[in-house]
Amino acid sequence: MTGAFAVFRKPLVATIAVEAVVVLLAVLDVWLVVPPKAQPYSLYLSAAACLAVVVRRRFPFLAVLAAAPGFFAGWAQLASMLNLGMLATRRQLHWQTWVGAGLVFTCRFVRWPLQEFSELSWREHVLDGIYGVLVAGMPIAIGLLIGARAEISAKLAELAKSRDRERRFHADAVRAEERTRLAREMHDVVSHQITLIAMQAGALQAQAKEGPALETAQVIRQLSTRTLEELRSLVSVLRSGSGDDGPRPGIGELDHLIRTSDVPVQLTVEQLPDTLPSQVSAAAYRTVQECLTNVHKHAPGATATIRIHAASGALDIEVENARACRAGEAFPSGGHGLTGLAERARLLGGSFETSGTEDGGFRVRARYPLDRRVSSD
Repeated sequence: MTGAFAVFRKPLVATIAVEAVVVLLAVLDVWLVVPPKAQPYSLYLSAAACLAVVVRRRFPFLAVLAAAPGFFAGWAQLASMLNLGMLATRRQLHWQTWVGAGLVFTCRFVRWPLQEFSELSWREHVLDGIYGVLVAGMPIAIGLLIGARAEISAKLAELAKSRDRERRFHADAVRAEERTRLAREMHDVVSHQITLIAMQAGALQAQAKEGPALETAQVIRQLSTRTLEELRSLVSVLRSGSGDDGPRPGIGELDHLIRTSDVPVQLTVEQLPDTLPSQVSAAAYRTVQECLTNVHKHAPGATATIRIHAASGALDIEVENARACRAGEAFPSGGHGLTGLAERARLLGGSFETSGTEDGGFRVRARYPLDRRVSSD
Protein backbone atom coordinates (compact mmCIF):
# COMPACT_ATOMS: atom_id res chain seq x y z
CA MET A 1 0.00 0.00 0.00
CA THR A 2 2.84 2.36 0.83
CA GLY A 3 4.60 1.66 -2.48
CA ALA A 4 1.47 2.32 -4.51
CA PHE A 5 0.86 5.58 -2.66
CA ALA A 6 4.46 6.65 -3.33
CA VAL A 7 4.12 5.91 -7.07
CA PHE A 8 0.91 7.96 -7.18
CA ARG A 9 2.42 10.77 -5.13
CA LYS A 10 5.54 11.39 -7.24
CA PRO A 11 3.79 12.65 -10.42
CA LEU A 12 1.34 14.67 -8.30
CA VAL A 13 4.15 16.44 -6.45
CA ALA A 14 6.00 17.09 -9.71
CA THR A 15 2.87 18.54 -11.33
CA ILE A 16 2.20 20.84 -8.37
CA ALA A 17 5.81 22.03 -8.41
CA VAL A 18 5.68 22.82 -12.14
CA GLU A 19 2.39 24.68 -11.79
CA ALA A 20 3.75 26.70 -8.87
CA VAL A 21 6.78 27.76 -10.92
CA VAL A 22 4.60 28.73 -13.90
CA VAL A 23 2.26 30.84 -11.73
CA LEU A 24 5.26 32.46 -10.05
CA LEU A 25 6.69 33.44 -13.44
CA ALA A 26 3.36 34.95 -14.49
CA VAL A 27 3.19 36.94 -11.23
CA LEU A 28 6.78 38.15 -11.65
CA ASP A 29 6.01 39.25 -15.21
CA VAL A 30 3.26 41.52 -13.83
CA TRP A 31 5.09 42.70 -10.72
CA LEU A 32 8.25 43.75 -12.59
CA VAL A 33 6.43 46.03 -15.05
CA VAL A 34 3.53 47.44 -13.01
CA PRO A 35 3.96 51.22 -12.47
CA PRO A 36 3.91 52.70 -8.94
CA LYS A 37 0.58 54.51 -9.43
CA ALA A 38 -1.35 51.82 -11.24
CA GLN A 39 -5.13 51.76 -11.20
CA PRO A 40 -6.57 49.21 -8.73
CA TYR A 41 -8.78 47.56 -11.37
CA SER A 42 -5.74 46.87 -13.56
CA LEU A 43 -4.06 45.11 -10.63
CA TYR A 44 -7.17 43.01 -9.97
CA LEU A 45 -7.48 42.04 -13.63
CA SER A 46 -3.80 41.13 -13.79
CA ALA A 47 -4.12 39.01 -10.64
CA ALA A 48 -7.14 37.22 -12.13
CA ALA A 49 -5.12 36.52 -15.28
CA CYS A 50 -2.32 34.97 -13.18
CA LEU A 51 -4.83 32.79 -11.34
CA ALA A 52 -6.29 31.65 -14.67
CA VAL A 53 -2.94 30.00 -15.41
CA VAL A 54 -3.76 27.39 -12.75
CA VAL A 55 -6.73 26.02 -14.72
CA ARG A 56 -5.20 26.26 -18.20
CA ARG A 57 -4.65 22.47 -18.45
CA ARG A 58 -8.25 21.57 -17.65
CA PHE A 59 -10.02 24.57 -19.24
CA PRO A 60 -7.56 26.13 -21.72
CA PHE A 61 -10.12 28.20 -23.65
CA LEU A 62 -11.71 29.61 -20.49
CA ALA A 63 -8.23 30.41 -19.17
CA VAL A 64 -7.49 32.44 -22.32
CA LEU A 65 -10.78 34.32 -21.97
CA ALA A 66 -10.19 35.00 -18.27
CA ALA A 67 -6.66 36.30 -18.86
CA ALA A 68 -7.55 38.57 -21.78
CA PRO A 69 -8.85 41.52 -19.65
CA GLY A 70 -5.73 41.37 -17.48
CA PHE A 71 -3.56 41.60 -20.59
CA PHE A 72 -5.67 44.31 -22.25
CA ALA A 73 -6.11 46.63 -19.25
CA GLY A 74 -3.21 45.32 -17.17
CA TRP A 75 0.21 43.72 -17.60
CA ALA A 76 -0.49 39.96 -17.71
CA GLN A 77 1.18 39.30 -21.07
CA LEU A 78 3.04 36.11 -20.05
CA ALA A 79 -0.09 34.64 -18.46
CA SER A 80 -2.04 35.11 -21.69
CA MET A 81 0.78 33.56 -23.73
CA LEU A 82 0.96 30.53 -21.43
CA ASN A 83 -2.78 29.97 -21.64
CA LEU A 84 -2.78 30.35 -25.43
CA GLY A 85 0.09 27.89 -25.78
CA MET A 86 -1.79 25.30 -23.74
CA LEU A 87 -4.91 25.90 -25.84
CA ALA A 88 -2.95 25.25 -29.05
CA THR A 89 -1.40 22.12 -27.52
CA ARG A 90 -4.76 20.66 -26.54
CA ARG A 91 -6.98 21.88 -29.40
CA GLN A 92 -4.41 22.25 -32.20
CA LEU A 93 -6.00 24.22 -35.09
CA HIS A 94 -9.48 24.28 -33.54
CA TRP A 95 -11.66 27.39 -33.85
CA GLN A 96 -11.03 28.09 -30.16
CA THR A 97 -7.32 28.43 -30.93
CA TRP A 98 -8.00 31.03 -33.61
CA VAL A 99 -10.33 32.97 -31.29
CA GLY A 100 -7.71 32.90 -28.55
CA ALA A 101 -5.02 34.06 -30.98
CA GLY A 102 -7.23 36.96 -32.06
CA LEU A 103 -7.81 38.01 -28.45
CA VAL A 104 -4.13 37.90 -27.54
CA PHE A 105 -3.18 39.81 -30.70
CA THR A 106 -5.82 42.46 -29.99
CA CYS A 107 -4.70 42.85 -26.38
CA ARG A 108 -1.11 43.42 -27.53
CA PHE A 109 -1.95 45.65 -30.50
CA VAL A 110 -4.59 47.90 -28.88
CA ARG A 111 -3.32 49.95 -25.94
CA TRP A 112 -5.32 50.91 -22.88
CA PRO A 113 -6.62 53.53 -22.34
CA LEU A 114 -7.95 53.95 -25.85
CA GLN A 115 -7.09 57.66 -25.86
CA GLU A 116 -3.39 56.80 -25.81
CA PHE A 117 -3.93 54.27 -28.60
CA SER A 118 -5.55 56.88 -30.83
CA GLU A 119 -2.61 59.25 -30.34
CA LEU A 120 0.02 56.77 -31.57
CA SER A 121 1.77 57.31 -34.89
CA TRP A 122 1.44 54.85 -37.77
CA ARG A 123 4.97 53.59 -37.12
CA GLU A 124 4.01 52.70 -33.55
CA HIS A 125 0.87 50.94 -34.82
CA VAL A 126 2.96 48.88 -37.23
CA LEU A 127 5.43 48.02 -34.47
CA ASP A 128 2.61 47.02 -32.11
CA GLY A 129 1.12 44.86 -34.88
CA ILE A 130 4.43 43.05 -35.35
CA TYR A 131 4.72 42.49 -31.62
CA GLY A 132 1.11 41.29 -31.53
CA VAL A 133 1.80 38.69 -34.22
CA LEU A 134 4.85 37.47 -32.31
CA VAL A 135 3.07 37.39 -28.94
CA ALA A 136 0.13 35.44 -30.39
CA GLY A 137 2.03 33.36 -32.93
CA MET A 138 4.91 32.10 -30.81
CA PRO A 139 2.82 30.22 -28.18
CA ILE A 140 0.61 28.79 -30.93
CA ALA A 141 3.65 27.52 -32.85
CA ILE A 142 5.14 25.95 -29.73
CA GLY A 143 1.78 24.46 -28.72
CA LEU A 144 1.20 22.97 -32.17
CA LEU A 145 4.70 21.48 -32.12
CA ILE A 146 4.19 19.92 -28.68
CA GLY A 147 0.76 18.59 -29.63
CA ALA A 148 2.04 17.11 -32.89
CA ARG A 149 4.93 15.47 -31.07
CA ALA A 150 2.56 13.94 -28.51
CA GLU A 151 0.29 12.68 -31.29
CA ILE A 152 3.23 11.14 -33.17
CA SER A 153 4.48 9.49 -29.98
CA ALA A 154 1.03 8.00 -29.36
CA LYS A 155 0.83 6.69 -32.92
CA LEU A 156 4.33 5.20 -32.69
CA ALA A 157 3.39 3.48 -29.44
CA GLU A 158 0.24 2.09 -31.04
CA LEU A 159 2.26 0.97 -34.06
CA ALA A 160 4.73 -0.83 -31.78
CA LYS A 161 1.83 -2.57 -30.02
CA SER A 162 0.36 -3.57 -33.39
CA ARG A 163 3.68 -5.01 -34.49
CA ASP A 164 3.99 -6.95 -31.24
CA ARG A 165 0.48 -8.33 -31.72
CA GLU A 166 1.28 -9.24 -35.32
CA ARG A 167 4.45 -11.05 -34.26
CA ARG A 168 2.56 -12.95 -31.57
CA PHE A 169 -0.21 -13.90 -34.01
CA HIS A 170 2.35 -15.03 -36.58
CA ALA A 171 4.22 -17.10 -34.00
CA ASP A 172 0.93 -18.63 -32.82
CA ALA A 173 0.04 -19.47 -36.41
CA VAL A 174 3.41 -21.16 -36.92
CA ARG A 175 2.95 -23.18 -33.75
CA ALA A 176 -0.60 -24.15 -34.72
CA GLU A 177 0.53 -25.24 -38.18
CA GLU A 178 3.35 -27.28 -36.68
CA ARG A 179 0.98 -28.89 -34.18
CA THR A 180 -1.44 -29.80 -36.97
CA ARG A 181 1.24 -31.27 -39.20
CA LEU A 182 2.83 -33.24 -36.38
CA ALA A 183 -0.54 -34.51 -35.11
CA ARG A 184 -1.43 -35.68 -38.61
CA GLU A 185 1.87 -37.52 -38.97
CA MET A 186 1.43 -39.19 -35.58
CA HIS A 187 -2.12 -40.28 -36.32
CA ASP A 188 -1.10 -41.64 -39.71
CA VAL A 189 1.47 -43.82 -37.97
CA VAL A 190 -0.94 -44.89 -35.22
CA SER A 191 -3.62 -45.67 -37.80
CA HIS A 192 -1.23 -47.98 -39.62
CA GLN A 193 -0.31 -49.77 -36.41
CA ILE A 194 -3.94 -50.17 -35.32
CA THR A 195 -4.75 -51.57 -38.77
CA LEU A 196 -2.11 -54.22 -38.20
CA ILE A 197 -3.61 -54.97 -34.77
CA ALA A 198 -7.06 -55.37 -36.32
CA MET A 199 -5.67 -57.70 -38.97
CA GLN A 200 -3.88 -59.81 -36.36
CA ALA A 201 -7.04 -59.92 -34.24
CA GLY A 202 -9.01 -61.06 -37.28
CA ALA A 203 -6.50 -63.82 -37.96
CA LEU A 204 -6.65 -64.90 -34.31
CA GLN A 205 -10.44 -64.91 -34.44
CA ALA A 206 -10.39 -67.15 -37.51
CA GLN A 207 -8.03 -69.60 -35.83
CA ALA A 208 -9.80 -69.70 -32.45
CA LYS A 209 -12.84 -71.98 -32.52
CA GLU A 210 -14.46 -71.17 -29.20
CA GLY A 211 -13.81 -70.19 -25.60
CA PRO A 212 -12.11 -67.16 -24.04
CA ALA A 213 -9.58 -66.84 -26.87
CA LEU A 214 -12.35 -66.32 -29.43
CA GLU A 215 -14.13 -63.72 -27.29
CA THR A 216 -10.88 -61.87 -26.63
CA ALA A 217 -10.04 -61.80 -30.33
CA GLN A 218 -13.51 -60.44 -31.14
CA VAL A 219 -13.21 -57.67 -28.53
CA ILE A 220 -9.73 -56.71 -29.74
CA ARG A 221 -10.89 -56.53 -33.33
CA GLN A 222 -13.98 -54.48 -32.49
CA LEU A 223 -12.03 -51.99 -30.38
CA SER A 224 -9.25 -51.63 -32.94
CA THR A 225 -11.74 -51.18 -35.78
CA ARG A 226 -13.66 -48.51 -33.85
CA THR A 227 -10.43 -46.72 -32.89
CA LEU A 228 -9.23 -46.86 -36.49
CA GLU A 229 -12.45 -45.23 -37.71
CA GLU A 230 -12.10 -42.43 -35.16
CA LEU A 231 -8.47 -41.87 -36.08
CA ARG A 232 -9.25 -41.77 -39.79
CA SER A 233 -12.01 -39.24 -39.11
CA LEU A 234 -9.58 -37.08 -37.15
CA VAL A 235 -6.93 -37.35 -39.87
CA SER A 236 -9.45 -36.29 -42.52
CA VAL A 237 -10.32 -33.23 -40.44
CA LEU A 238 -6.65 -32.34 -40.04
CA ARG A 239 -5.97 -32.78 -43.75
CA SER A 240 -8.92 -30.57 -44.68
CA GLY A 241 -7.09 -27.63 -43.08
CA SER A 242 -3.89 -28.10 -45.05
CA GLY A 243 -3.24 -28.49 -48.74
CA ASP A 244 -0.12 -30.58 -48.25
CA ASP A 245 -1.25 -34.21 -48.48
CA GLY A 246 1.89 -35.61 -50.08
CA PRO A 247 4.31 -38.07 -48.52
CA ARG A 248 6.33 -36.81 -45.57
CA PRO A 249 10.05 -36.46 -46.36
CA GLY A 250 12.32 -38.04 -43.79
CA ILE A 251 15.96 -38.46 -42.98
CA GLY A 252 16.40 -40.71 -46.01
CA GLU A 253 15.82 -37.71 -48.31
CA LEU A 254 18.61 -35.60 -46.80
CA ASP A 255 21.02 -36.41 -49.63
CA HIS A 256 18.61 -35.01 -52.21
CA LEU A 257 17.92 -31.97 -50.01
CA ILE A 258 21.63 -31.21 -49.65
CA ARG A 259 22.31 -31.58 -53.38
CA THR A 260 19.58 -29.06 -54.23
CA SER A 261 20.20 -26.55 -51.43
CA ASP A 262 22.94 -24.42 -53.11
CA VAL A 263 24.83 -24.49 -49.80
CA PRO A 264 28.24 -26.18 -49.30
CA VAL A 265 27.57 -28.93 -46.74
CA GLN A 266 29.70 -31.30 -44.70
CA LEU A 267 27.39 -34.11 -43.54
CA THR A 268 28.27 -36.63 -40.83
CA VAL A 269 25.78 -39.38 -39.90
CA GLU A 270 26.70 -41.84 -37.15
CA GLN A 271 25.10 -44.68 -35.20
CA LEU A 272 21.62 -44.40 -36.65
CA PRO A 273 19.23 -47.27 -35.85
CA ASP A 274 17.85 -49.36 -38.67
CA THR A 275 14.46 -47.70 -38.36
CA LEU A 276 13.43 -44.33 -36.99
CA PRO A 277 9.97 -43.26 -35.81
CA SER A 278 8.37 -41.45 -38.72
CA GLN A 279 7.71 -38.29 -36.68
CA VAL A 280 11.37 -38.15 -35.59
CA SER A 281 12.58 -38.74 -39.14
CA ALA A 282 10.32 -35.96 -40.44
CA ALA A 283 11.47 -33.63 -37.65
CA ALA A 284 15.12 -34.29 -38.52
CA TYR A 285 14.45 -33.50 -42.17
CA ARG A 286 12.59 -30.30 -41.31
CA THR A 287 15.39 -29.19 -38.99
CA VAL A 288 18.08 -29.59 -41.65
CA GLN A 289 15.85 -28.03 -44.30
CA GLU A 290 15.14 -24.91 -42.24
CA CYS A 291 18.79 -24.49 -41.26
CA LEU A 292 20.01 -24.76 -44.86
CA THR A 293 17.37 -22.26 -45.95
CA ASN A 294 18.57 -19.78 -43.32
CA VAL A 295 22.21 -20.28 -44.32
CA HIS A 296 21.37 -19.66 -47.96
CA LYS A 297 19.37 -16.51 -47.16
CA HIS A 298 21.38 -14.91 -44.37
CA ALA A 299 24.94 -16.29 -44.65
CA PRO A 300 25.59 -16.56 -48.41
CA GLY A 301 28.72 -18.50 -49.29
CA ALA A 302 29.11 -20.01 -45.82
CA THR A 303 29.67 -23.74 -45.35
CA ALA A 304 27.20 -25.68 -43.22
CA THR A 305 28.39 -28.57 -41.06
CA ILE A 306 25.68 -31.12 -40.21
CA ARG A 307 26.18 -33.83 -37.59
CA ILE A 308 23.48 -36.44 -36.96
CA HIS A 309 23.87 -39.31 -34.54
CA ALA A 310 21.77 -41.40 -32.18
CA ALA A 311 22.83 -41.86 -28.57
CA SER A 312 21.12 -42.54 -25.25
CA GLY A 313 17.76 -43.19 -26.87
CA ALA A 314 17.62 -39.89 -28.76
CA LEU A 315 18.51 -38.47 -32.16
CA ASP A 316 20.87 -35.49 -31.93
CA ILE A 317 21.15 -33.01 -34.78
CA GLU A 318 23.64 -30.15 -34.91
CA VAL A 319 23.86 -27.69 -37.79
CA GLU A 320 26.59 -25.08 -37.70
CA ASN A 321 27.58 -22.50 -40.28
CA ALA A 322 30.44 -20.02 -40.51
CA ARG A 323 29.99 -16.31 -41.10
CA ALA A 324 28.85 -15.07 -44.50
CA CYS A 325 31.54 -15.02 -47.20
CA ARG A 326 29.89 -12.20 -49.14
CA ALA A 327 27.52 -9.35 -48.44
CA GLY A 328 24.16 -10.35 -47.07
CA GLU A 329 21.90 -10.08 -44.08
CA ALA A 330 23.24 -11.27 -40.74
CA PHE A 331 22.00 -14.70 -39.66
CA PRO A 332 19.05 -14.13 -37.30
CA SER A 333 18.95 -15.25 -33.70
CA GLY A 334 15.66 -17.01 -34.29
CA GLY A 335 12.70 -16.49 -36.60
CA HIS A 336 9.32 -17.99 -37.24
CA GLY A 337 10.81 -21.07 -38.92
CA LEU A 338 12.97 -21.71 -35.90
CA THR A 339 9.95 -21.08 -33.69
CA GLY A 340 8.13 -23.89 -35.45
CA LEU A 341 11.09 -26.23 -35.02
CA ALA A 342 11.27 -25.43 -31.31
CA GLU A 343 7.56 -26.17 -30.95
CA ARG A 344 7.94 -29.46 -32.82
CA ALA A 345 10.85 -30.50 -30.59
CA ARG A 346 8.83 -29.65 -27.49
CA LEU A 347 5.85 -31.69 -28.67
CA LEU A 348 8.14 -34.65 -29.30
CA GLY A 349 9.55 -34.36 -25.78
CA GLY A 350 12.91 -33.13 -27.03
CA SER A 351 14.90 -29.92 -26.90
CA PHE A 352 15.88 -27.17 -29.31
CA GLU A 353 18.43 -24.39 -28.88
CA THR A 354 20.27 -21.83 -30.99
CA SER A 355 23.47 -19.92 -30.33
CA GLY A 356 26.19 -17.94 -32.04
CA THR A 357 29.70 -19.24 -32.67
CA GLU A 358 33.02 -17.62 -31.86
CA ASP A 359 33.78 -16.93 -35.52
CA GLY A 360 30.50 -15.08 -36.08
CA GLY A 361 28.50 -18.03 -37.35
CA PHE A 362 25.39 -19.71 -36.04
CA ARG A 363 24.61 -23.07 -34.42
CA VAL A 364 21.38 -25.03 -34.07
CA ARG A 365 21.05 -28.07 -31.82
CA ALA A 366 17.99 -30.31 -31.72
CA ARG A 367 17.37 -33.50 -29.76
CA TYR A 368 14.45 -35.83 -30.48
CA PRO A 369 13.73 -38.84 -28.21
CA LEU A 370 13.27 -42.10 -30.08
CA ASP A 371 10.88 -43.73 -27.62
CA ARG A 372 8.61 -40.94 -26.30
CA ARG A 373 5.09 -39.96 -27.21
CA VAL A 374 4.01 -36.60 -28.49
CA SER A 375 2.98 -34.10 -25.83
CA SER A 376 -0.72 -33.30 -25.76
CA ASP A 377 -0.26 -29.75 -24.51
